Amino acid sequence: MTRWPLHRLGELCDIIGGGTPSRERPEYFGGDIPWITPTDVTKGCARYLDRGAEAISELGLKNSSAKLIPPRSVLLTTRATIGFTAINTVPVTTNQGFANLVCGPHIWPEYLAYWLEWSRDRLVELASGATFKEINKSTLKRLPIPLPPLEEQRRIVAILDRAASLRRRIEAARARARALIPALFLETFGDPATNPKGWPDVTLGAVLGAPLSYGSMIRPNANETGWLDIRVANIKAGRIDCTDRKFVELAPENLDRHALQDGDIVLARAIGSEAHLGKCAVVYPGNERWAYDSHVMRIRLDPDRISPLWLHALMNTEGGKRRLLQRSRASAIQHNINTKEVAAFTFGLPPLPLQKAFAEQVARIEALARRLDAAESSAGQLAASLSAQVFGD
Repeated sequence: MTRWPLHRLGELCDIIGGGTPSRERPEYFGGDIPWITPTDVTKGCARYLDRGAEAISELGLKNSSAKLIPPRSVLLTTRATIGFTAINTVPVTTNQGFANLVCGPHIWPEYLAYWLEWSRDRLVELASGATFKEINKSTLKRLPIPLPPLEEQRRIVAILDRAASLRRRIEAARARARALIPALFLETFGDPATNPKGWPDVTLGAVLGAPLSYGSMIRPNANETGWLDIRVANIKAGRIDCTDRKFVELAPENLDRHALQDGDIVLARAIGSEAHLGKCAVVYPGNERWAYDSHVMRIRLDPDRISPLWLHALMNTEGGKRRLLQRSRASAIQHNINTKEVAAFTFGLPPLPLQKAFAEQVARIEALARRLDAAESSAGQLAASLSAQVFGD
């Protein structure tokens, strides 16, 4: 493809920093001038913005290093969280976590934003700092950027916009599909916190197929040999994410305790963040060899009493998780729940045929969600390929 001439970023844009008015002066805040922080850009990942969570006053603007940034500038996060962008649609100010690129006549803001996002890894490499990483203005000014004519820039943006729109639609469809599961559970079985349908109460300990157990304390490795080690970090949004793969070697005498099989539930039982305590997933290793580490608890159920998919759905409702963790404990460094406390977890248990009917519906929804996962991955690869073709060396 055509290789466009390279120009330094400082030749194409004015680069303006930001600032924060003194928090000791309440009159500097609460005005009508939007004041943007990196969180405003990263939390929603929206391309355009016209406000942030806070605003400053004219007095705050005059008495700080904050600058008024003209519309259609590219706001680039440059401190700690580096390489995220937004384009402002109205005049805004930002804090010092930004380099604000005011585009000259030869560069289209959307084109620049896409190039900066594609260059994120490079920007991170160029950052420096002992307390937190930051990329400075002089480094940004020297960055070479391929510069096609404006009409070609607009054409490139239109192509990348279509790829981004496809990913957003797929992500929205996937979120809607998985949101059906808790809604379906509550409609069918009621809130586990109150058991409004009067299902007979049981403890988890009464429906186990094997004793609750903690995983191996063996230090994992990345050598792709041995047993795949499921860690708390692999439990994401109620499912297993094996993107970050680590492995352990299990001795034959430890297999009964430390190996996983289809239908087991893995539960985050010891974690530094309370928000992640109790997150869980049903595993289906199939013919693969899966183990789990010591911060994870294995729940193996009696299939003649209870469905793993049904219990997993219950534990992922707000009421179910609250009941599960009501006996959890916290120290100065860790939140945890032990086997005795988990075994005492009490919930209403409907008849097994009703559980299985629900589990079949969940399996169909998850199959659709997995197809959407694959579609999103393909769309992401397409977007990355397009960006590489446009911006690559």
